[in-house]
Amino acid sequence: MPKRAPFQLGTHAIEAGSRETVDLPVSVLSDHTPVTLSVHVVHGRLPGPTLFVSAAVHGDEVIGVEIVRRLLNSKKLSGLRGTLLAIPIVNSFGFMNHSRYLPDRRDLNRTFPGSAQGSLAGRLAYIFTQEILKKSDYGIDLHSAAVNRANLPQARVSHKSDKAKELAQAFGAPVTLLSPLREGSMRQVADGLETPMVLYEAGEGLRFDEHAAKVGVTGILRVMSHLGMLSAKSVKRPKVKPLLSSSSYWERAAAGGIMRTFKGNGEIVQEGSLLGIISDPFGEKEVEIKASYPGLIVGRTNLPVVNEGDGLFHIAKITHSDELAEVALGHLHSQMETEAEALFDEDEII
Repeated sequence: MPKRAPFQLGTHAIEAGSRETVDLPVSVLSDHTPVTLSVHVVHGRLPGPTLFVSAAVHGDEVIGVEIVRRLLNSKKLSGLRGTLLAIPIVNSFGFMNHSRYLPDRRDLNRTFPGSAQGSLAGRLAYIFTQEILKKSDYGIDLHSAAVNRANLPQARVSHKSDKAKELAQAFGAPVTLLSPLREGSMRQVADGLETPMVLYEAGEGLRFDEHAAKVGVTGILRVMSHLGMLSAKSVKRPKVKPLLSSSSYWERAAAGGIMRTFKGNGEIVQEGSLLGIISDPFGEKEVEIKASYPGLIVGRTNLPVVNEGDGLFHIAKITHSDELAEVALGHLHSQMETEAEALFDEDEII
């Protein structure tokens, strides 16, 4: 069998059967410090598809950085077919400043496909589009909820892409949401390039979550096995079929005050279920928060102090009682396998 051709990334050529971190120049800070988009390329000895795994498109969503680190340390990659492009930190500006945004206050995930002569966000998006999206057959982008909110591990895909839905089911997160494509997002550009892509959401901004990390790493390995990049025997399939939800909704605060919550992520609710109570500081007036439709709580605020109109609970709609039973929180642990070591405590990291 002839040797596989090197993988070209920027000005670097990575030989088959090797791995290398490539720094793609992005910009120079005001103090003359260079900024790069760092990509770790694992170029398998045998042919196969090219998959990218990216994290920290929003700089404060740090759980994805840990997931990529664990993935790259997995011994399962030793038999890789095809090519893995791992980008643990896309938005290094935001990552260094614990911020979702870039220094110009732009959201990178509303700037794709970008422009070589555009804003800082546009230039970074352009490099990612040219060097990663256009050279990949599939993609997985890792996200978390914003600061002070938390998400149940979930996969989000376009309702138009059957291949993306297939990848999401292989990923095996507890729930898959069919999510519309947003203008200027990485997913929108990937869809235009016909590159099936899964967006993984889990945990909270600026925080590590062990369950989120385990589900994320295992899900990526499952996708790689599904694509033939890894041996099917090396990765466990999910024991519970992921729930597919075509719509979701937010329960918002009908009044401002102090909220006491009675339901959390992963819990099943019926129409009218009591989610929490908002009280004024004197306890003279109380407003109940109830579920408008049956479903599974996939996201919630962690703040007890709320203003009128704040999003409190994100609920994936479910219509069948048998599906409700199948995705109960108790099954979450059965979908996970441990990859690498446990996380450090937060105060040792942040």
